[in-house]
Amino acid sequence: MDEIRALIVDDDPEIGELLCGYLTGYGIAADAVGDGAAMRSAMEKCQYDVVILDIMLPKEDGLSLCRQLRASGDIPIIMLTARGETADRVVGLELGADDYVVKPFEPRELVARIQTVLRRFKAAGAGGSEGELGQVISFDGWILNRTMRQLTTPRNMVVPLSNAEFRLLLAFVEHPRRVLSRDYLIDVARGRSADVFDRSIDLLVSRLRQKLDDDPKSPILIKTIRGEGYMFDARVS
Repeated sequence: MDEIRALIVDDDPEIGELLCGYLTGYGIAADAVGDGAAMRSAMEKCQYDVVILDIMLPKEDGLSLCRQLRASGDIPIIMLTARGETADRVVGLELGADDYVVKPFEPRELVARIQTVLRRFKAAGAGGSEGELGQVISFDGWILNRTMRQLTTPRNMVVPLSNAEFRLLLAFVEHPRRVLSRDYLIDVARGRSADVFDRSIDLLVSRLRQKLDDDPKSPILIKTIRGEGYMFDARVS
């Protein structure tokens, strides 16, 4: 297995040094930088597998950097947030972050999140259950290209998807017209290390639902099943 390389972006040098040492102990090579400029410089010199990004940073905050990273590629992003920053965590997920860890946290939790995010990323890149549905999936006029991770509307417009939104949609199209529990969808979108009471899955469903609302006259594809979860109501081929 190739060595995992992580880039930590945190303006507290002690935290950066502590996390680098801890991740190294788990076989994850880590570098730490203190701001956005240093992050970009480090990424020009080295290819990283995951970025651990603090929200509270000088000059450019973590949300702005998350937006930049997602616009330029699909590298997995884990946000570091303070306990009271619920709104920032929500915005981070909307901007394309794959997961978040709430401060203060156990370093072992961060290791688990990194491993989970990378497993999901590699599985999505490999095509998941490719043998069952193939690389190109169609439903109600929509086209999902799992290789390119691209969603196209019935009007032939490309809809951008974050990594979490892509994984969520893939779970729905692989289980059409079946009720999927919130716990299952949390596992798909964020992994088993997620908080079982985390409400971010409802936000992700809401965001995906909005992106699938190409025509107001079209039926809602993702239906809420009260007390059960969600169901993808479409014919998939």
